[in-house]
Amino acid sequence: MIYALGFLSQGLFFTRTLIQWVLSERSKKVLSPTIYWILSLVASYLFVIYGWFRNDFAILLGQLISYYIYIWNLDETGVWKRITPSLRSILVITPIIAIVFVVYNGHDFIENFFFNENIPGWLIILGILGQILFSLRFVYQWLYSLSRNESLLPSGFWLISLIGSGIIVIYGIIRVDPILILGQSVGFIAYTRNIFIYKKELMNRLNEEPIYNQ
Repeated sequence: MIYALGFLSQGLFFTRTLIQWVLSERSKKVLSPTIYWILSLVASYLFVIYGWFRNDFAILLGQLISYYIYIWNLDETGVWKRITPSLRSILVITPIIAIVFVVYNGHDFIENFFFNENIPGWLIILGILGQILFSLRFVYQWLYSLSRNESLLPSGFWLISLIGSGIIVIYGIIRVDPILILGQSVGFIAYTRNIFIYKKELMNRLNEEPIYNQ
């Protein structure tokens, strides 16, 4: 059941990337579609539950970093306001409740996540590093979009995605976690392709700019 939950969340993460990729290919420029952020929020919610059952602090930390950025992007696109107030409250408060629970059960949490005999300390550090880097792409995306007053997915977002995803795959292989391995591996193509789309779009813009003789 735990793996089923993990596969479901990773399936949603992959679906969001696939949809974004297809729409970007059609328009010949990198897009930030609303469905991308809707699926991100749902998948993140489920993946937090998976990470908790797996006693995986790296997963939990990574999701908490990006969770509220998904909400910000949905608010920026106008979708968040159309969600019923009760559901908005549940979505906003759930991570807060999880944090309070962790603080309240601090000793047990530390024992389970940091002194787990099945997971060596260096591997936990590697996993946390990968998840933090992978999640910081959304911090970068948020700051970039905030400066332009619209939800965008810049080229730097995809470059950070590639690096962070690579670290997480290594972590998943060592931990023998098929959810992480499959979920991150399939994103490589989409991340790389979005970078190429950005480069092609930039080249087209440069070619279209008029050249004036001095």
